[in-house]
Amino acid sequence: MLPKISITDRTQELENLVLVVRSLKALPDGVFTASEMSFIRRQHKELKKDIISYNRLGNWTYVYVIKEEKSDYKRLEASRKAGKKVGEMLNSQKAAKVVVFDHDNHPSETLAFAEGMALGNYQFMKYKADKEKKNTLRKIEIYSEPVNREPGTGSLEPGAGNRDPGFMNIVNDAVYQCRDLINEPASYLTATVFSKEIEKLGKECGAKVEVMNKKKLEVLQMGGILGVNQGSHEPPTFTVMEWKPADAVNKKPIVFVGKGIVFDTGGMNLKPGDSMLNMKDDMSGAAAAALAVYAIAKAKLPVFVVGLMPATDNRPGTKAIVPGDVLKMHNGMTVEVLNTDAEGRLILADALSYARKYKPELVIDMATLTGAAVRAIGKFACAGMESGAPEELLELTESGFKTSERIVELPMWEEYGELIKSEIADLKNIGPGDAGTITAGKFLEKFTDYPYIHLDIAGPAFLDKADSYRGIGGTGFGVRLLFDYVMKRVSSGDEITG
Repeated sequence: MLPKISITDRTQELENLVLVVRSLKALPDGVFTASEMSFIRRQHKELKKDIISYNRLGNWTYVYVIKEEKSDYKRLEASRKAGKKVGEMLNSQKAAKVVVFDHDNHPSETLAFAEGMALGNYQFMKYKADKEKKNTLRKIEIYSEPVNREPGTGSLEPGAGNRDPGFMNIVNDAVYQCRDLINEPASYLTATVFSKEIEKLGKECGAKVEVMNKKKLEVLQMGGILGVNQGSHEPPTFTVMEWKPADAVNKKPIVFVGKGIVFDTGGMNLKPGDSMLNMKDDMSGAAAAALAVYAIAKAKLPVFVVGLMPATDNRPGTKAIVPGDVLKMHNGMTVEVLNTDAEGRLILADALSYARKYKPELVIDMATLTGAAVRAIGKFACAGMESGAPEELLELTESGFKTSERIVELPMWEEYGELIKSEIADLKNIGPGDAGTITAGKFLEKFTDYPYIHLDIAGPAFLDKADSYRGIGGTGFGVRLLFDYVMKRVSSGDEITG
């Protein structure tokens, strides 16, 4: 269960308490005895601990000493990870509530600490019989004079005077729901069910949702989606999620496109061994696109955004496409399929082509697209490429550092396009092996005619081992990134033109 973060103007002696300070000298007088302070100093100075816990019998008190980092981004991320650690300790004590006391007036680090605690509390328990292991933490209260003095400022509050840090709660909720979708097995989350889940999200946040079925995709001649779906016993879907408030600052939308392969066997180029184990995560991009729109709509941000989520599974059925087949795409181009396990770019190509109808200001796609991205960058960032959007990618990269959903830029040089030329069709769906992440991005670029950013999130989208507050399984990578990017655009006060 997602803990609710709220602002409080009081603390009680018998509550579980976290004191966030830059130095032990800043600890408030009267909270600790002389012997307790001696213990705390020894833990911090001699044992180099940044988190010191103290059992006060009726409650636990924790001291978090903010790490000395020159970079704001590193300091905030360290605070999130510290929040995750303290959250684990509180859950081990079956605690339901904690007060995080910003005694030293460092609201940004304190809020990051609470954010990490909340995000780190996530569990996917739907299929667990033993509910006793469920985390108990439900409330996180923040006592901070800077936040109390200026309610409704920054990205903390949905409205002036509202002392609930609503935006943080909204985004955390979106991340939780994104993780839930990613962690669902394919036995439940078919393309049809995925679209129904997005319809539910639309009703909850006020966004308009349209689901296009197989017949509609045939009318639209979306040969990429239909081709990948040929081996499946489940029909494909294409879901459009739109948030267009009356006070939107942009006339042309920002479009998020997400890859929605609900399970990837590799098709006729069947994945070997363990390579298929976590392929339920191959719809992480579509989940992140949908939940980013959800969070923006729930926060009622005055920006026009659209989410495009093509969805199907990729299976080696009796009618499955085989290497050498040629598909005609939505934009009329033809693609020679050399590897059926390079299927994500085929469904994304149709979606990117469809995005042209909006005459978008910017399109950002997210996809668990290539193993090459994982090998190059690992789980610590995604690979990013741009076409006609250098300033936008720079701004998005800044949001990546702020949220620690980082982007490593790769080139999109024209020479890479030569590697995907086909002898019998306009394009082939895979290059010779070298620069696989880039040639995949270059393939997708062929279906765009607008400012475009491609994010290959294959590394950080799903984890086999916990990475602090990101946990095991689906991480929800991309939701916080895109929300911060849009929030920054809105907060700047500049009209988004185009």
